[in-house]
Amino acid sequence: MKFIAEINVMPLKEILDPQGKAVAGSMKNLGLSNIKNIRIGKHITLELEAENEPAARESVEQACKQLLANLIMESYEYTLEAV
Repeated sequence: MKFIAEINVMPLKEILDPQGKAVAGSMKNLGLSNIKNIRIGKHITLELEAENEPAARESVEQACKQLLANLIMESYEYTLEAV
């Protein structure tokens, strides 16, 4: 079976996000001072083949834990859809 995983990786709330802070500062310069607390992460889409959904989920979990997210500083969540 073929699956598509949509993965969001975000910095942990306890971790400073300098990129988000810089963007928040730029919002003020654009007259958008009502926008605050910006956090910037990454979105990853991947396609995979697996025997079934549990096997696909295991592959996505391994990819996230071993390569796509730094679990010391980031969290992740994903959706998985059969195609």
